[in-house]
Amino acid sequence: MTPAKPTPPAVFATNHKARRDYDILESHETGIELKGTEIKSIRAHRVSIDDSFARVDAGELLLYNMHVSAYAQGGRFNVEPARVRRLLMHRRQIDRLSGLLTQKRLTLVPLRLYQQHGLVKVELGLGRGRRIFEKRDRIRERETDRELQRAVRTRQKRSR
Repeated sequence: MTPAKPTPPAVFATNHKARRDYDILESHETGIELKGTEIKSIRAHRVSIDDSFARVDAGELLLYNMHVSAYAQGGRFNVEPARVRRLLMHRRQIDRLSGLLTQKRLTLVPLRLYQQHGLVKVELGLGRGRRIFEKRDRIRERETDRELQRAVRTRQKRSR
């Protein structure tokens, strides 16, 4: 009998703006503290992390602006959709991130929200914000690469 292959983690939300607006230097996996019926809403993919960010306040890692919609059958057990949520990391890692965040133009942005071994995890990226001209340069590079690939493909088709 062959061993069971590990299933890939179920991704509930991704932050597409993060890779566009930031140069991600490193990423970290964190747990998240949820209350009430938030887990049921997250499993139903009723969550948005597009405008959220993380910050170290008083030695705790907190996630701001993550929107978890209220669970339809939650009733009085629902909590505020845009509340501040605590992220779970080891003390040494939080202290290290706190030191890095004091550097110029560094911030913590959530890249994706996923489930692993029955627990909801947040992948945080330590990123440096891109300036508008840097974004334009990336777009220009991407377009020239596409044009070059098209030219190579048409050239290969003609030579056959």
